[in-house]
Amino acid sequence: MSSILRCEKLSKTYIEGKMRTPVLHELSFSIQAKERVAIVGSSGSGKSTLLHILGGLDQPSSGEVWVNDQPLSKMSDNELSSMRNHYLGFIYQFHHLLAEFTALENVSMPLLLRKMPVKLAQEQAASVLKAVGLEHRLYHRPSELSGGERQRTAIARALVTQPLCILADEPTGNLDRHNAEEIYRLMLELNQEFSTSLLIVTHDYNLAAKMDRVLSIQDGIIE
Repeated sequence: MSSILRCEKLSKTYIEGKMRTPVLHELSFSIQAKERVAIVGSSGSGKSTLLHILGGLDQPSSGEVWVNDQPLSKMSDNELSSMRNHYLGFIYQFHHLLAEFTALENVSMPLLLRKMPVKLAQEQAASVLKAVGLEHRLYHRPSELSGGERQRTAIARALVTQPLCILADEPTGNLDRHNAEEIYRLMLELNQEFSTSLLIVTHDYNLAAKMDRVLSIQDGIIE
């Protein structure tokens, strides 16, 4: 079976003057269609850096990442942007919603970037917002939503393009335990409903245990 996302011998070292700070050391793994994978590790272990490189938001010092069998190192900045818009969805600890726009407008944004007509984009956005239980919040701005509702909106925004894989960086780190468990439950349900792979970076081993597979990263090495 062809993998949705894979990396081989991925390394990252930050260089500042004469100082070299190794972060990742020759990591290799792959994610299959619909698979749910957690990457766990303590703060500073390199897991967020890894996620950024897998999403084409940062470049490795060596090694390669493939998304849908396309090597990221061969892509221009415009091609990387298009790849992210078509194949990947992103969810962060802080929702990164645009404060001046409604939930519907925020979720429509990735589709509008594809030059999709506004009416069609909003119809699709409304459908995904309904799937995350926010059909009654379409016209509310982020300041009018609870923390859990803001993160549900961010999940809808990540799913609206029907990506091959969702990359989530501590998606429940800013929520209380009850809301965190609700968000995880929702993400696992939507993973099945939308047939998308799910890669979650987290320090919460209890929540990670709900995934199909757990990769532990310590000092830049997957154990």
